[in-house]
Amino acid sequence: MPTSFATWNINSVRLRLPIVLDFLRQYDPDILCLQEIKCLNDQFPRNEFAAAGYPHHAVHGQKGYHGVAIVSKHPLTDISSRVFCEMEESRHVSALVDFGKGPLTVHNFYIPAGGDLADPELNPKFKHKLGFLSELKSWFGEDHFRERQLICGDFNIAPLEHDVWSHKQLLDVVSHTPVETEALNALLTGGHGWVDIVRKYFPAEEKLYSWWSYRAKDWQAANKGRRLDHIWATADIAAHTAGAEIIKPARGWSDKPSDHVPVIARFA
Repeated sequence: MPTSFATWNINSVRLRLPIVLDFLRQYDPDILCLQEIKCLNDQFPRNEFAAAGYPHHAVHGQKGYHGVAIVSKHPLTDISSRVFCEMEESRHVSALVDFGKGPLTVHNFYIPAGGDLADPELNPKFKHKLGFLSELKSWFGEDHFRERQLICGDFNIAPLEHDVWSHKQLLDVVSHTPVETEALNALLTGGHGWVDIVRKYFPAEEKLYSWWSYRAKDWQAANKGRRLDHIWATADIAAHTAGAEIIKPARGWSDKPSDHVPVIARFA
């Protein structure tokens, strides 16, 4: 049967719960991966998600910062999380889900933003980001990442020239610096069989964003966005995709929206 996966950096799930529930009602994904939930596990609004038709949850929360969660219509098993760079931050959660054709592992990531200065010697946050990517590369090299894997989340990197509003002006800006984009593209093309689901349906020459800064007085008129949110799958899973969509209007939902919007991948 057709299924869909969505990812969304919600920037506080409790603050923005009404627009999340509206999104679920309108787009009806089978699974939604959330980043920056900014709450402890026992503060996660499980009852509200269950009432909306999503009774299965994998939550790795943290007080006031970070935090990731998977909410699902379908049972989730083998729930786990991983610590990167020996820093106890809630940036990953994974679970198995089975739609009737064998289990699929879903990984939800919130990769560090990296601060403002693109120098790992002067900026510990940027050093952390590069270390996180390096550990991902080693982990993705393991055999179990060869098939039946879907990874998604806020990667905090806009890897392609047209994933940002101005390639030239953002080359020195964290999220689009060459060291970051090369590291992410090396993960994608490094022999692990990953497919960027969104770019499978939108050519690389097309401008495409999933994030617009709060700093812009009129984000829509300025349209200075970046594609920071991604859904990848191993080739065996990607072969069954049926489309992808970035929900740009969500940036204007409510008077206090997230600065990110949902990204959806559909499977036949």
